[in-house]
Amino acid sequence: MVADESWFTEKGEGYGISLRIREKIHDEQTPFQHIEIYETETFGRLMTLDGLVMLTSRDNFIYHEMMTHPVLFTHTNPKNVIIVGGGDCGTLKEVLKHKQVEKALQVELDERVTRVSEKYFPDLCDKNNDPRAAFLFQDAIQWMGEATPNTADVIILDTTDPVGQAARLFSVEFYGDCLRVLRDGGLLVAQSESPLFNVDIIQHIHKAMKEAGADDTQTIHFPQCTYPSGWWSATMARKGQKLKGFRETAARKKTFPTRYYNADIHYACQSLPSYVIEALEKGD
Repeated sequence: MVADESWFTEKGEGYGISLRIREKIHDEQTPFQHIEIYETETFGRLMTLDGLVMLTSRDNFIYHEMMTHPVLFTHTNPKNVIIVGGGDCGTLKEVLKHKQVEKALQVELDERVTRVSEKYFPDLCDKNNDPRAAFLFQDAIQWMGEATPNTADVIILDTTDPVGQAARLFSVEFYGDCLRVLRDGGLLVAQSESPLFNVDIIQHIHKAMKEAGADDTQTIHFPQCTYPSGWWSATMARKGQKLKGFRETAARKKTFPTRYYNADIHYACQSLPSYVIEALEKGD
């Protein structure tokens, strides 16, 4: 919501974040959600969906890098990647930095998010014409339920918060379909909200992934200034194997630039605060 003409404010339960805006440059109601784009004074462009911050020009690189590079460097040889959601295409861009990726399929419900991103966030979409990229604009839950088993190496769930229709993307049933589509040793990663505000959601994701058949789960965390609490997480699950280590040498000698991710960050992001460890142990 906008508190006045010069500020955008997102309010939560006793908490909020505000960005000073210069102007609103796009306003559109799609069949699925309300998309707004603002020019801000200090964070570049801001995209909101149904009044909630989705990304800004200034800090989106942290989220997109941490949703992709830790899981891709954990997999031994990721060739076939599926992205669920990710309409702004920032995750797709990071995935395609990995030369061994042969195909990256993005399954996004609302095509308008992608088209608006191409216009207002072109730097996030500069790999959209890569021959390895493919797009499907449809319900990912139905698509995943019908997808061919044992065909993907990595599935990235770059989704919105688990409310309304999106809550289905955090269910045992959906995780089960994802695991069925993964090859043995394949990895699933989901954005898993704030480690400060949403430990209950992280607990639920671990439990649901294991109930769906994952052999191991792991949460990583990273700063994200414009998301609630300024601190975010992603939770990984593996099919058929334990989550042990990552391709450290490849991460240290990566052939592409990153602004946040590196091998030392990969080590650090796996170290959880004591209260989160205790909560996950209780949830088992």
